[in-house]
Amino acid sequence: MFPPISPDDLATLIDEAAIAARRLHHKLMLPSADLDDLRQDLLVDLICRLPGFDARRGSIGAFANIVLRNQSSRIAIRHHRQRRMQGGTVLSLDAPVSGATEPLGCLLAEADGLAAWHGQDRSATDDADTLNDLARVLGGLPGEARGLCAALGTCAVAEIVERTGTSRSALYRHIARLRLDLAMRGIGAEWDGSKAA
Repeated sequence: MFPPISPDDLATLIDEAAIAARRLHHKLMLPSADLDDLRQDLLVDLICRLPGFDARRGSIGAFANIVLRNQSSRIAIRHHRQRRMQGGTVLSLDAPVSGATEPLGCLLAEADGLAAWHGQDRSATDDADTLNDLARVLGGLPGEARGLCAALGTCAVAEIVERTGTSRSALYRHIARLRLDLAMRGIGAEWDGSKAA
């Protein structure tokens, strides 16, 4: 059962949750549409933890600050984990696309496909063409270069250095040659002989 709280205490909880939500919203650089949801999430968690409040140990404001700080930390950790899983970007239909003022959800039609709803501008046809081009180009590379491509697709540079015994500087020279070779075959940055000179 919740301890009895006065209207003033309830106003304190609401104010503290709003302040914590604005602070967390700013730190996480979330779209403006997420502020109200964040405030509500923090307030609900705070109200659920009210049975743990003991007026003999401190004020309700101090209790709220501790609870909100801990919950904000948990939300931030969860948010950063999701952002890392999404390649460092925020996937939100409420967030504006770079260079636009309207949110992504307003710019997309249902016919654009799932990739567009996730912020990708590629279609299944484009992906299939890219895979065919890659298979063609990789088939024309020498065996050592194909092995390096495969290793770079699955391992970090440090792992390749450790596994092969090649020095890091030698590996980066191989990667530079591989980039040049791929660019000359039409994959990656366009080849410009004047820049290489």
